[in-house]
Amino acid sequence: MNQPIATAKDSDADTNEAIANDIVSRVRSVVQTSDFVALHEPNLGDIEQRYVADCVASGWVSSVGKYVDQFEQDLARYTGSKFAVATVNGTAALHVSLLLAGVERDDEVICPALSFVATANAISYCGAIPHFVDTEYRTLGMDAGKLATYLSEITSVDGDRLINRVTGRRISAIVPMHTLGHSVDMQALQATATTFGLPIVEDAAESLGTFCNGQHTGTFGVAGALSFNGNKIMTTGGGGAILTNDEATAARAKHLTTTAKQPHPWRYVHDEIAFNYRMPNLNAAMGCAQLERFPDFRERKQSLANRYRSQFANSQSANFVDQWEGESSNFWLNAILLARTPNSPLSRRDTVLQKTNEAGLMTRPMWELLSDLPIYSTCPRSDLAVSRDIAERTVCLPSSVGLVPPAR
Repeated sequence: MNQPIATAKDSDADTNEAIANDIVSRVRSVVQTSDFVALHEPNLGDIEQRYVADCVASGWVSSVGKYVDQFEQDLARYTGSKFAVATVNGTAALHVSLLLAGVERDDEVICPALSFVATANAISYCGAIPHFVDTEYRTLGMDAGKLATYLSEITSVDGDRLINRVTGRRISAIVPMHTLGHSVDMQALQATATTFGLPIVEDAAESLGTFCNGQHTGTFGVAGALSFNGNKIMTTGGGGAILTNDEATAARAKHLTTTAKQPHPWRYVHDEIAFNYRMPNLNAAMGCAQLERFPDFRERKQSLANRYRSQFANSQSANFVDQWEGESSNFWLNAILLARTPNSPLSRRDTVLQKTNEAGLMTRPMWELLSDLPIYSTCPRSDLAVSRDIAERTVCLPSSVGLVPPAR
């Protein structure tokens, strides 16, 4: 559904500025206000205030307390995961998830070049090397078929190790990222992962409430990482979580995120180098309230997406980035893919970004390709043509839950 659209006509009537003005008009029709509109704001209310005040009154505001336990249970129940382990943020959740999957120093880990920097950073925290691969138009996520072809060309098997013949390093995991809340085609990626004997660790930071063929993102692999940053569909202020269906993996996740402290009435015995990554009870209190309201949040997100879909249905300037067949998206950030231009796609995109922001509509581009960042410029990568095209033509639109009234 998210296929590249035809090249726009290069005429006086179809200049970048005219396209930008048309997009401003369409977005204004959706948000239905002349005021400044943020990209994505949290939606907080009385329930959050009540739970946080109760947590403060209890005195249990750090990493132990009833709200942390309840939040983990509620999160597992909603996602269908057997276990959830709450963390201080999504990057910490992804870091530990990679360790749980067996990623070691000097390994290579397959990840998309089109992603937020935290994906590659978490790999680097393990002492491993990001290995960047391409994305597909349909899902905005990792292209499983292209990845299978690429791995067939560059790898060989040494015992139970998959070796990159070019670098001589082990490839130890695949990290798909569910872009803007849209799910990677996980069944296709699972088939590729099985063929090459690689565990999957999902970067589901943006996709709470997204389902792939009826299964929640973050529950397909060894572990999945969620984020509850202030700009996500629901928030704990700062926070994240590890999802897993394996009891031993969940126990180890909790151990590693709690400084590897052995249970004891008073002694401080730590049996390995670990991390102080547990979510504070204070944040979890907000999370419990937000999860109670989450079904309404998700419904309002669907409504907002429907408005954008309708507004851009007849547009010659851009396509609405929609969910694909088999996916039920949370539509965390709505986005459009601009028409191709025979000149510079970046010039057209940046004109749209400039005009929309000048009009009080906060829009943003996709991230810089991770492979283009100086800190990751020497990392291995496949052909990234689709990732680059998407990055150069995508504009993310205002997507706050508050842009749509609560369901009656």
